[in-house]
Amino acid sequence: MNSSSEQLAGHWKKNIVLFLSSQTISLFGSALVQYAMMWHITLTTSSGVMMTLYIICGFIPTFLLSPFAGVWADRFNRKILIMSADAMIALATLILAVVFLMGYDATWLLFVMAAIRALGTGIQTPAVGAILPQIVPAEKLTQVNGVNGTLQAVITFVAPIVSAGLLTMTSIEMIFFIDVVTAAIAILTLLLFFKIPVHAKAAEKQSASYFSDFKEGLIYIGNHRFLKLFFLFFSIFFILMAPASFLTPLQVKRSFGGDVWLLTAIEIAFSVGMMAGGVIIASWGGFRNKVHTMTLASLIMGACTLALGLAPAFWIYLIFMAIFGVAMPMFNTPTTVLIQEKVEESYLGRIFGVFGMISTSMMPLGMLIFGPVADIVKIEWLLIGTGVLILILSIFLGRNQIMLETGKPAIREHSS
Repeated sequence: MNSSSEQLAGHWKKNIVLFLSSQTISLFGSALVQYAMMWHITLTTSSGVMMTLYIICGFIPTFLLSPFAGVWADRFNRKILIMSADAMIALATLILAVVFLMGYDATWLLFVMAAIRALGTGIQTPAVGAILPQIVPAEKLTQVNGVNGTLQAVITFVAPIVSAGLLTMTSIEMIFFIDVVTAAIAILTLLLFFKIPVHAKAAEKQSASYFSDFKEGLIYIGNHRFLKLFFLFFSIFFILMAPASFLTPLQVKRSFGGDVWLLTAIEIAFSVGMMAGGVIIASWGGFRNKVHTMTLASLIMGACTLALGLAPAFWIYLIFMAIFGVAMPMFNTPTTVLIQEKVEESYLGRIFGVFGMISTSMMPLGMLIFGPVADIVKIEWLLIGTGVLILILSIFLGRNQIMLETGKPAIREHSS
């Protein structure tokens, strides 16, 4: 065992507590703002097109930045990248709060804010995905990713309640200021207390260009059939998930009423399910073959999407939303760990970058199709159709021999 491995073995628990704490604090502030902006647009416009514009503004910048951000996550200090992204978002949020206080509160400003936050997400996502194997021993990755999913679910549970409460008691500007404070706490936590060595590739002198590094990442994908199939599956999956992910608040407003508590209720039901799912996957660990776990979870999500289109009463709708939430961590955790285990550390940032490109481009593409259609066709029909297609796609995943072979247990070697 080399010195880096010894350091990892000796301090990983302290480091992961510090890291997850900082990310949870930052996520809480971000979630407050996210719900406040989404509800503001939903309740003031009631438009599928406006929601589509908001979603596109929140995804396209991440897509455009991901090729560079994935390379940065492999070339540079990942901790610095994460702090820089938080700082950029906090500064933009502070400026927006001041502008709103001055009385200029046009809806298009929220679109701009969504775009800036998406740039920060584009920088953070590959860096966070790639930094975890630096901190956590390979055999603990599923457990830690499961715990991380549970923490995110707790935030998703608490944030809509707090956000709705704040919106009734105070102004949206106050929520913006809270986000600035939580981002500052997260940055200082990482800066002052979170100590890890720079990963091997970032410690080397960089002789290749950005585009050469990105091209190497694409070649790496081309040389691994499981990655090509993995990304193809997710491209189709994310398109089909767009209605369930983004049109359900609009569906609830149209079918069950426009009260804020109804929108809060679906978020709470989903996040309670996510908390349960996170606890399940962290303690259970999933099937020995990770693809079996992913298949089960995607089958559940397909069935729930279909059920959301058929639910005759709001309380039944909430039950299926909660079950949907249970499946999310059971799907996301083995997906993330599969990449972390099967991809060489020096390529992790770029592979997560490409994954980010797919997730952020396919969702808006789906919304470009489903968003305008939602103003013509009932959202229930869109959910029924996409639910059936997700079920079919899940069966293909569970029967693919290359993916099944990849999903078998493996201990990933750390390069350091």
